Amino acid sequence: MAVRPQRLEETLDRPALLSRLRSFLDREGVFAYLLLFPALLVLLLFIAYPFVLGIWLSLTDKRAGLPGNFIGLDNFINDVKDPIFQRTVANSFAYTLVTTIFKLGLGMGLALLLSQTFRGKNVIRAVVLLPWIVPTVLSTIAWQWMFDSSYSVFNWGLKNWFGWTGPLPNWLGDPFMAMVSVMTVNIWRGVPFFAISLLAGLQTVSLELYEAAAIDGANPWQRFWHITLPTIRPVLVIVMLFSVVWTLSDFQLVYVLTRGGPVNSTHLFATYSFQTALGGGQIGLGASISLFMFPVLAIVVLLIQRYLKKES
Repeated sequence: MAVRPQRLEETLDRPALLSRLRSFLDREGVFAYLLLFPALLVLLLFIAYPFVLGIWLSLTDKRAGLPGNFIGLDNFINDVKDPIFQRTVANSFAYTLVTTIFKLGLGMGLALLLSQTFRGKNVIRAVVLLPWIVPTVLSTIAWQWMFDSSYSVFNWGLKNWFGWTGPLPNWLGDPFMAMVSVMTVNIWRGVPFFAISLLAGLQTVSLELYEAAAIDGANPWQRFWHITLPTIRPVLVIVMLFSVVWTLSDFQLVYVLTRGGPVNSTHLFATYSFQTALGGGQIGLGASISLFMFPVLAIVVLLIQRYLKKES
């Protein structure tokens, strides 16, 4: 007589399996990796894979529509010899240094003003954030119109308000003025971020410290130097480091405003890499240009991590 096969439910000890699964998931390490898995997947697909692919392309002579051959470090050697790339390196570091200094100074001053008590304080704080909130492309197009050689509102003001009689500045047509223009727009966009971040730090400063220092005879500058700055230093350092990362890798602002011109005089790493890879079809060479940012950005990230670890 044939023996009826047992059902799957009868062969499995369901309570035991559920107990094992529960104990497996109860482990902190396993549960932590389950929570991190979606984020890790996104990082692998959208950051790690493009980064590794970029490294591989930088080591080849890949061109648009053609297979690339491995050429080692030839692209990097050609970059170093390229006068436009040398100008790009100088532009990138000057752009980052100058704008960060101005954003820090203006942002600190604005934060100190916004920390005062006055009517409409909350509305003013919201308005200050507008340059940071408005999409970069839209605000840059407005600045492009204000810098236009024929319809520039700045030139109109120089001529009608200040009686300018000489040749009007060609804001985007002169190499030096074009660099000044892109720096100005970057400072305008970045000051609100500094101001609001530093304002949040200023809210943590105890008023009792100011009162005690005032009783001891400290003037406003001494109170700022010895109380305010040491207290908000963690916020200040983090904001500056993040600003360096964002500014050094800036692309949208410069590309919309000048596209690296005139005569390649305002190129940054990102814009020159884009022009070389997609505009000129030299994919491998463009990838190598973009990778020159990596050592600097890696150092900045390591500094951020080290500082956060030290503070914790």
